[in-house]
Amino acid sequence: MQHVKHFEVTRRKQRRFQWLSALALAALTLTTGLALAQTPDAGLPGKGIKVQALQSPIGEETFQTMLVDRALEKLGYEPQPIREVDYPTAHIAIANGDATYLAVHWDPLHRDYYDNAGGDAKLLRTGQYAGPAAQGYMIDKASAEKYRITNIDQLRDPAIAKLFDHDGDGKADLTGCNPGWGCEAMIEHHLDAYKLRPTVAHVQGSYSALIADTIGRYRRGEPILYYTWTPYWVSGVLVPGKDVVWLQAPFSANPQGASTRLDDGSDYGFSVNTTRIVVNRAWAEKNPAAVRLFEVMRLPIADINAQNERMRKGENTQADIARHTAGWIRYHQALFDGWIAQALAAARAPAKEGS
Repeated sequence: MQHVKHFEVTRRKQRRFQWLSALALAALTLTTGLALAQTPDAGLPGKGIKVQALQSPIGEETFQTMLVDRALEKLGYEPQPIREVDYPTAHIAIANGDATYLAVHWDPLHRDYYDNAGGDAKLLRTGQYAGPAAQGYMIDKASAEKYRITNIDQLRDPAIAKLFDHDGDGKADLTGCNPGWGCEAMIEHHLDAYKLRPTVAHVQGSYSALIADTIGRYRRGEPILYYTWTPYWVSGVLVPGKDVVWLQAPFSANPQGASTRLDDGSDYGFSVNTTRIVVNRAWAEKNPAAVRLFEVMRLPIADINAQNERMRKGENTQADIARHTAGWIRYHQALFDGWIAQALAAARAPAKEGS
């Protein structure tokens, strides 16, 4: 079970909270010059500069984003209310200067979004804010043990696939990703690479609704098959190694050709991700203090899990998350102050020749 333990989420229970406000790029009521604001003349390096953070509609990302905003405030910046858009739109908005940064860019999962929005010419991807983060396919432990299922390749067998069929079409129903998410493309790629299309159906829609239905099936004693990621509250409810198990992949099928095999030899079919901060490049060049802040900030996965647990228990309003963020800063005050000190030092450093 070493591969299970390698990425087993902290056993604290967590919950997903959503804000149902999927915004289109055209609905971002931001000034076009926001991301290209000039460096202030005096005082704190961010004095007088408004900052617009974006995040996906996944409520658990608010904590990560709000923590960055609070740090930017200490540098004098003026964070605006966080806006929620889907990941592809967020990258485009930041590249176009309609927003400043995204705190939860999954690398390498979101690389296509980054490249399609203009890549390094318009964006800067920096730091290693949180990670490592795992993702992959899981089934209930009872089915895994009864039928000796360890690898997603076994779902090519119609008899095995039928165990997870909930709509009567003979195919396994895989609770998958929202259309437009990075994991959607990877799952679709896997269905072809592992020759699973004849026996597996990728069930899509609202992930929160689909996973709630999946958990309900599990509690009724039915077999389940689903995609998930960490850190996320699902693995606090369906605990890896106890309630469910990761499925291995038969081989690495990454579209970029990268190996997805882990150091312990296990392979879940997905590269291990690090969440990084993506910022408008033109803005970044004028704001070295903020860039240095983005480079040095680190948020442990366990701390994200703990905050998610509080959300799952009902502390899921913006005010609640703001309180969680303030509490995290107080508990880690020396670390937080160290980030600010390094950022201020970067602002005082002489400009490089040609900059």
